[in-house]
Parts: sequence; C-alpha cells; structure tokens
Amino acid sequence: MTQTAAARRPIGRTTLYFFGALGGILFGYDLGVISGVLPFIGKLWGLSGWDKGVITASISIGAIVGASFSSRLNERLGRRRTIMAAAVVVIIGTLAATFSPTFALLIISRLVIGIGIGLSSSTVPTYLSELAPARLRGAMGALNQIFIVLGILIAFLVSYGLGTSGNWRLMFAGAIVPAVILLAGLVFLPETPRWLVANGQEEQARAVLLSSHGGGVNVDEEIGTIREVIRLDSESAKTRFRDLLTPTVRPMLVVALLLAIGQQFSGVNAVNAYFPTMLIGLGFATQAALLSGVLLGVTKFLFTVWVVFVVDRWGRKPLLLIGNVLMVITLVAAGFIVLEVHDTATKGILMLVAMVLYLVGYELGWGAVVWVMMAEVFPLKVRAAGMGVSSVVLWAATGIISAVFPIISDPGALGLGGSMFLFAGINVVLFFLTKWLVPETKGRTLEEIELDLRGRTHAKARA
Repeated sequence: MTQTAAARRPIGRTTLYFFGALGGILFGYDLGVISGVLPFIGKLWGLSGWDKGVITASISIGAIVGASFSSRLNERLGRRRTIMAAAVVVIIGTLAATFSPTFALLIISRLVIGIGIGLSSSTVPTYLSELAPARLRGAMGALNQIFIVLGILIAFLVSYGLGTSGNWRLMFAGAIVPAVILLAGLVFLPETPRWLVANGQEEQARAVLLSSHGGGVNVDEEIGTIREVIRLDSESAKTRFRDLLTPTVRPMLVVALLLAIGQQFSGVNAVNAYFPTMLIGLGFATQAALLSGVLLGVTKFLFTVWVVFVVDRWGRKPLLLIGNVLMVITLVAAGFIVLEVHDTATKGILMLVAMVLYLVGYELGWGAVVWVMMAEVFPLKVRAAGMGVSSVVLWAATGIISAVFPIISDPGALGLGGSMFLFAGINVVLFFLTKWLVPETKGRTLEEIELDLRGRTHAKARA
C-alpha cells in the first residue's frame, strides 16, 4: 500500500534524485571520518601501523558482506527498501562505534557500519540509473559521487572542528544525521519503474516514469522497451551469478571489474584516509594536518560538481583517461617532494598542492564515472548481480589499499615517496587498460546498451 501511494504521489525530480543519492553521504562520511579519528585513537590505544590499517579496512570488509547480499535483497525487496535497510544498519553500527569502550569493539562496530555501506553503495547507483532519463543519467549518476565527496568533506570539517577537543566519539556519531534523513526520505519515494514492471506493477511504473522523467516522456514507449528486455530475459533460465560469465555479459563484467579495482588501486583512499597522518608524519601539527584534509575535501567536492555538467557532453571514457594522466603526473611529483624536499613547511605545502591536483584528476574521471558506468554496462536481468559482484570487488580493493598503505609507506618499507611512485605506475597501467577495454556509453538508454550488446554478440557468433 505504501509502495503504491508513493509511486502515485507526484514528486519533483529534485526531491527524487536528492534522496536517491543521499546514500552517498553515508558512504563518504564513514570513509572520511577515520582520517580525523586515527590521530586520537592512535595515541589513546598506542596503535601500530598494522592496527591503523585494520581499523581503516574494517569498514571495507563489512561492505564486502553487505554488497554480497545486495543482489538478493535488490530483487526481493526492491532498490528503495534495500537502501532503507542499509540506513538502519548504519545507524546501529554508528551508535555502537560512538560508545565502543575498546579497540576490538570499535573494529566490530565499523564492520557493522560497513555492511550498511556495502548495501547502499551497490544499490544507490542502480536506483539512480533506473530512475533517470538517458540524457541525464550520467549527471544523475555523478550526483551520487557528489554526495560521496560531500560526505567526506563533512567528515573532514567535523574532524577539524572537534580536533582541539579530541572528541573522536562525536566524530563517529555524525554519521547518524544523514542516515536518519535518508531513511525518512525514502519512506515517501517510489521504487524504480524497471523493478516495478518486472514485478507486475506496471501502473505504478507509469506513474514513476512521469514523476522522474517529466511530462515529455513517452510512457508507452518506455514501458514497451522495458517489457521487451524483460521478455528476452524470461526466455532464459533464472538469473544466476554464473550468468555474468556468459559470452554476452562477460565483456561487460571485465569492464566493470576493471573500473572497480582501478578506482581503488589508483590510490585515492590512501589519500582520503591517511593524508592528515601523512602530514603529521612529515612534522605537521595535528590541527594543521586536519585543516589540510578539509582543503582536500573542498577540492573533491568542487570538481565533482563540475563533472556533473560535462559527463554527458564529454563522455565517460575521455574523462577517465584525462584523470589518469593528471594522477600520474601529481603522484610522481609527490614522490619527488617527499624524497627531495627537506624543509618541513615547504614539503607540507608542496604535498598539499600535489594531492589537491591529484584529487582533481581523480574526481574528473575515476571518482564520478566509475559508479555511473558500472550501473550502465550490465543487462537488466543481471544488473543487480553485476552491481553486487562489482561492489564486492571494489570494497575488497578498498580494504586491501586501506590495510596495506600504512605498512608499505613505513620508512622501513617503500616509504611515503616510494608508495607515491607505486601508485603512479598503477595509474599508467590503468590508462592503457581503459583505452583498450572500456566502451563509451553516454547518451544511450540502458535498454539500448543491452540490446546493442546482444546484437553485437549474435553478430560475432554468426561470423
């Protein structure tokens, strides 16, 4: 009853997309807040580099679990209810983290938060891509990334504001606010038209299309296209994860996994989570290091907003390639700064400039584009499964980088400078893999991408 009412109630597109993307704030805040918490719990509990890696990576491990269940929940409950469940889990985990008396319990709390983040991160892009018309889908998908970086910026601001008091528990508690707003907002929002049609609720699907696409949409044509894809899917067996390995879908799975792994192995979360710790290690005071994190957050936010206006004009692939080039240049520069500049103040300022420019490159391409494309490339029948697998892999990559970076950046290993060179080399590899393997998807409906993919696969088979 609630679902039907929500679908029929006229809802402005701004409201629809705002609350649809709000899950990104949960993602961003919980990723970013650990950078401000680490300096304080590190002193409180005498944490080693390994301990810092574990507490940072724990949210990623939980996210892997959440993303693993996201496909099943997406199909059974729908996209909307799955995001609502994610918000509830994050609230529970955040309360536990806020009041954790020991380091071990804090890790467990972060694992619980990660489960909710995993559910949210693999569902919100699908929710947005299935609601948005083709001409706006890239911008609406990028909206999710805007909210992610806004969440990171808010986390940096909260950490800086509470830095003088060292109240790390209140830093964690801040995540409750966006989680509650998201949960409340989704009560009034509809399910996606594609899920509704697939589950025999075509009348509600028509209402949602009018609400999300505007009065100019040809509802009959949209419904007909969705029905055609569902009909083609119904001719085959029930969806299984091994369907992702069929000749039709396998190339898109490869692309999605490349994007998921590449986004994290580019080094971004080493910067997001550890930049204040890096500066403190280079001799900066704690508050100055936290303020530098705020500047990074502002940079991420501004350039992500800008990408919304160009992603559907420039295309996805050019932005990925441009971003790679800029990241390589700035990472190499950062490596030389660490190794060759010896004045503490000069080194800190130059590192801040290098990391700001690095994040400009990241947000131009790999920040906003990856989540858009992962939701675009999979056919409807395996979209939930594909996003689930891709999200699991992405979070696994996040966990690896989060856990390993404090170890490899230790002076006894590669050191901070050597770590920057390593990430630069990875980005060179990503540039060429993207150039060779990643297709362009801008300006095409999800059904057009799928039907074209089917047609090309059949053409290859006949050849």
